[in-house]
Amino acid sequence: MPVKKKTSISKSPGRKKAVVPRAAGKSGAAGKSKPADKTKTDKIKAAKAKPSLKSVVMDALDDMKALEVKLLDVRGLTDIADYMVIASGTSDRHVRSVAQRVVEKTKEAGFRPHGVEGQQDGDWVLIDLHEMIVHVMLPRVREFYGLEKLWDMTVAKRAGRA
Repeated sequence: MPVKKKTSISKSPGRKKAVVPRAAGKSGAAGKSKPADKTKTDKIKAAKAKPSLKSVVMDALDDMKALEVKLLDVRGLTDIADYMVIASGTSDRHVRSVAQRVVEKTKEAGFRPHGVEGQQDGDWVLIDLHEMIVHVMLPRVREFYGLEKLWDMTVAKRAGRA
């Protein structure tokens, strides 16, 4: 004897009745043990994996269209951070909003900033993220202080200093 498919009928007032076929013999909970669902959970777990701080910061800077973003590896030069990021904004308002986005995105990813300095003025905002320090500056301030020249040491320069 063939198995009939069950149907459910929507009873919304003022609407036409819709007939939706359901698979025979399966309830909503029993259908979750399919192999296809197993790959869905694997994908969800992979999506929930914590992204690296470096990728979160760089994505936030890219989202806000920060200018001349430079990532410096300062591991051999100082103990205060492993990386330093220097970026520019087009105006004091842009500098503040870029810095705010970096703070928001890092908090969402589970990284808590140790401190944020300079948001009142907006010429230069410094964000201390423990292992990474982010500087967002106006171009004139960036040129004046020259942090790239101070901290950007290639391997050859590092060997020469030692």
